Amino acid sequence: MVASQSDWVFEWEMDVRDYELDVQGVVNNAVYQQYLEHARHQFLKHIGLDFVQLHKDGTDAVVHKVELIYRRSLVDSDRFKVKIRAEKQGYVRFVFYQNIYRIPDNELILEGKITAVFMNSGKPIKPPVHVIQAIEQS
Repeated sequence: MVASQSDWVFEWEMDVRDYELDVQGVVNNAVYQQYLEHARHQFLKHIGLDFVQLHKDGTDAVVHKVELIYRRSLVDSDRFKVKIRAEKQGYVRFVFYQNIYRIPDNELILEGKITAVFMNSGKPIKPPVHVIQAIEQS
């Protein structure tokens, strides 16, 4: 899942907060998914898509599968960036490749592959044309 630097189309920076740590003093494994989700939503905004508006319009992007490879741990006060690229896969899916890198040393912390399925009223649908175009042109 490692991608070259030129593959990334968006990045979002964040800081580790003390309440995200587990008893071992590292970011709890479940928190990484929250980081990835927040960065995906920022990516969608960046390319002109509003996650809430999509829902209001009847289209929901639902996480279907999450694949994570933990390489290193983040600790209290670490600054990091989530890098993202997305690609269409099949009729109703997009795959978001998302890696987390620590700042300032650019150490790879996590590799992620998140598959989203587009749905309406609980049934898979083809994403609206403007969604496909926005993601493919990013």
